[in-house]
Amino acid sequence: MGFGDLKSASGLKVLNDFLSDRSYIEGLPGVKRPLGQYGPPGVADATSGSAPAAAKDDDDDDDIDLFGSDEEEDTEATKLKEQRLAEYAAKKAKKPALIAKSSLLLDVKPWDDETDMAKLEECVRSIEMDGLVWGQSKLVPVGYGIKKLQISCVVEDDKVGTDILEEKITAFEDFVQSMDVAAFNKI
Repeated sequence: MGFGDLKSASGLKVLNDFLSDRSYIEGLPGVKRPLGQYGPPGVADATSGSAPAAAKDDDDDDDIDLFGSDEEEDTEATKLKEQRLAEYAAKKAKKPALIAKSSLLLDVKPWDDETDMAKLEECVRSIEMDGLVWGQSKLVPVGYGIKKLQISCVVEDDKVGTDILEEKITAFEDFVQSMDVAAFNKI
């Protein structure tokens, strides 16, 4: 009676066949028997004498370090991590960066009702900067025959600021009294 050598394929096959119609190996609780007395009849006992299984397994457990570090696996994992980070960085570099833009509506006020508004608009549109695109414009009445120029533009936030734009517009001192930002929307 016994299973044979459980470290060999034939011993494992005997154990597997034995457990195919049973859910456990039979034995009385609290009574220790030698390993060779368990299992199907007719199989030669390949265990070493009456030594308990736990004592035999202790020698084999010395070879396995469950809590030690495997340096080979750590270096492989590090290499894999570095490779994936490099692939991610390359993928991210190919992706175009998002450019922050804003839509502005500017109110440009003239000095008086005799100011040439067509010339004023021409001066404002003559301002050219990288990241600045002028849009539509219209003349809006303010009062007493005075009209202001309301003009829209789209700016790239990193390249054009409202302060710089105001300085350039108010530099036309013959036409422009002041400039206000009527609307500021992020795109």
